[in-house]
Amino acid sequence: MARVISTVLLLISTHMCLSAHVFTQDAPKFCKGLECPEFTTIQSSEGYEERQYSESKWVSTEIMSMSYDSASSQGFERLFNYIEGNNEQKQKIAMTAPVATRVIPGQGPACESNFTVSFFIPAEHSANPPAPSDSDVFFTTIPAHRAYVKSFGGFASQDDWIQAGAELGRALDALHSYDSSYYYTAGYDSPFTIFSRHNEVWFIAN
Repeated sequence: MARVISTVLLLISTHMCLSAHVFTQDAPKFCKGLECPEFTTIQSSEGYEERQYSESKWVSTEIMSMSYDSASSQGFERLFNYIEGNNEQKQKIAMTAPVATRVIPGQGPACESNFTVSFFIPAEHSANPPAPSDSDVFFTTIPAHRAYVKSFGGFASQDDWIQAGAELGRALDALHSYDSSYYYTAGYDSPFTIFSRHNEVWFIAN
């Protein structure tokens, strides 16, 4: 119970019947034709999915803010400018999915949180991506890791992320160990997609 309360507070401060089979999902439908990071599904349950991700490279930007929505919008703009040619080679790079945001919550509801917004770098550029022209944009390599994932649909509001994270925490509390100091949100759709939207909250396994 204490772990659940801790997880809920972590999220609020910023805004099981198991199947044992393992299968690789190279191009999930929810990526909608965009290139996504590779993962293997370890197991699925009614409330969450456990995945093994391969090492991946991302282009990122870090923002301190009290508002998830403000940080997300600002971060997206910087990164979209990068893939549209705001880089040293003036090279356009294909959009990928998801837009992932690592959230390190502040110490209280009136404190700024640390948001790192990231775009996945497609395979053709991962070995040598063009250097950013914006000094606030940088590359991040995420090592191979296991993640616990809660999926939900619709246009995700701050409250939706909080609710999904709280539900994931409750599902994991008695069964799995995860790093409760940060979490990720992952959005897979453009603002112009109305139907079949896909959103995820990720907790990283210890």
